[in-house]
This record gives sequence, structure tokens and C-alpha cells, in this order.
Amino acid sequence: MPKYLFDDTPEHGTTREIVPGVRWLQMPLPMSLDHINLYLLEDTDGWWIIDTGISIGPTQELWEKIFEQELGGKPVKAVLCTHLHPDHIGMAGWLCEKWRVPLYMTEAEYFQGLSFSRMEKHHFSWTSEQHYCRSGFKPDYIEKMRQKYGGFSSVIKPMPTGYRRLVEGDTLLINGNRWRIVVGRGHSPEHACLYCESLNILISGDQVIPKITSNVSVMASEPEANPLLHWFASHEKFLTVLPGDALVLPAHNAPFHGLHERLRFLIDHHEDHLLALEQACALSDSTAVELLPVLFKRELSGDHMSMAVGECIAHLNYLYQRGQLGRTIDDDGHYRYSSIDTTLPQRIRREKHSADDAVPVQV
Repeated sequence: MPKYLFDDTPEHGTTREIVPGVRWLQMPLPMSLDHINLYLLEDTDGWWIIDTGISIGPTQELWEKIFEQELGGKPVKAVLCTHLHPDHIGMAGWLCEKWRVPLYMTEAEYFQGLSFSRMEKHHFSWTSEQHYCRSGFKPDYIEKMRQKYGGFSSVIKPMPTGYRRLVEGDTLLINGNRWRIVVGRGHSPEHACLYCESLNILISGDQVIPKITSNVSVMASEPEANPLLHWFASHEKFLTVLPGDALVLPAHNAPFHGLHERLRFLIDHHEDHLLALEQACALSDSTAVELLPVLFKRELSGDHMSMAVGECIAHLNYLYQRGQLGRTIDDDGHYRYSSIDTTLPQRIRREKHSADDAVPVQV
């Protein structure tokens, strides 16, 4: 279990010191996950902002309050975004313009973020329609998705048209401490985490979160992607290159200790999902939409539905590309997945009957 550094969180518009020169703040999000953690790193001549919040509601007003009351008269000198999602890059353009400072991102995150920020309704093409049909959605649902399709221009400020590239192994010297870039993949294409050996602190973004599991999805823009493969590889790498006793500063929930335990839990969690899907596909050929109850026990609707299907397909693509599942197209144009292991249905039924027939032991 993660061990949390604090029992509560900083109030909006304030910061909390983690160690000297490292501050934690929160911004609100208009969704069930109602916050994002952002961080400030103090340098000799100004502050680095790590992630920015979404461009909705009071975020800009709260940033102005931070500037006025929390920076000790020092300016902002740089903005660094861990990855492209709107809660992380939403205010980057405004911050960089206000302070006339550079934006730091990895290449894949910057250019994919720039692309998504400029996407419009007419970009829903035949490839988008085919992807959602292959997933198992019916035509009326696909039409609803077409009508509301677009990028995230409505929830982010226009992105800067220039940036400074972060690369795996780069170091940023901030107030005498070296922060090393450690890249993770799966949740997003080239997610930048920052590790400082002298402080033994990891700013993990969405790559490692203590309570929830980050979404690992396949999207219409790359329907044959295998993000779960990259997710596993990244977590195995983190287990090797990062110490287990590091203090983790995540993008959601609260700062915690227990990095290696959390990484192993996340690996096991997804491996359990893979096994459950393979077993379900051994019993009947199914679409991604039909397989959602295998992974998600709660009712899904709206954006949660599309994210859940994306995650389900990420697991199915992983199994399919490993040769553990077969895939055919039915008369409706849906992909149907089946187990390659012809003995698996019999083994599942035998195990189920054995469990049903077992005599309970009273203690």
C-alpha cells in the first residue's frame, strides 16, 4: 500500500512545500477525477512550472493568485509539461506567453498535442468510422461520436508554436539539483518523468499514480497500436532505474512512498485483465464492446465508454499481436476475438466445476 506524505491537500490558490525548493499545488478538474497536482521547482533566478491544469473554470484566476502570493517575487522561467493531455497542457500557451518563457516537452508529446489541439469535427474520417465499427459500436452510436468529434481546442489555450525538446537521460540543473528525464510510454506516447537523485524525488505525472490506474488506450488515430506493450516495458524499466524508496509526486491523488510496490501492482493488474479477456474469448467470440463487462464492473456512459473501449482494445491488441487471440470480421464489420488455445474453454469449465463442487471448510 502507498504511504502518503500528507493527510490532506493544499487549498486551491496555495502551495505546500515538499522539500525546500519543491512546491505542490492543485487545480480543479470538471470531472469525477476532480483535481490535478502541479509542481513548482525553485531555481536561483525563477520558477519552473511542471504541468499546468486545464483551461476551464477558475484555473487562470488561481494561477494569478499563485503568482501574487506564492513565488516570493521571483518570475516564472520555464514551463514543462509531462505529456499532451489537456489537464497537463491546458494553460501552457497562456503561461508561456504571459511570462515569455520556453515550453519543455518530449517530441512525440508536443507534436501530437499540437495536432489534437487543432483537430475539428470534419477530421472524423472513414478511418475513424471504421475504427469504431471494428470496436463493436452500432451505427447510431458512431453518428453521435461524429457529431461531437473534435480535438481539445475548447479546453486548452493555443499551444506555443515552438518548444525545447526533452529526451530520455537529459538533465535539467535547477538550483544545484539535477533532474533527470525518465521517459515512460503507454498512457501517452513519450511521457516525461523527472527524477532528482540528490532529493530522491520522482515527479511521475500520470505514469505512476497511487490510487487509480492510468488509462492505456488505443485511439482511432492509430487503431493497431500496442500501448500496453510499451506500458509494461516502461514499468519494468522504472523498477530497474529508479529506487524503491523514492518519494513520488504524482499528477493525481497525493505524494507517496512505495514506488516499486505500486509498479508491481500495476503490472499484475493488467496481467489479470489480459487473462480474464483471454478466458472470455475462449468461451465465445466477442467484440471489444461486448467484452467491457470483463474489465469494468460499473456502468459506463459518455466519454467513459469511449475510454473504456480504448483500454479494452489495448489489451486485445496486445493479445492478438502476441498470437494469443484470433480476430475475424463479422457481417456487421465488427472485429470478433477468439482464443487461439483450443483447450482453454475445457480447462476453464473444468476449473469452474471444481470450484462449484468444492465442499466449504468451516473454521
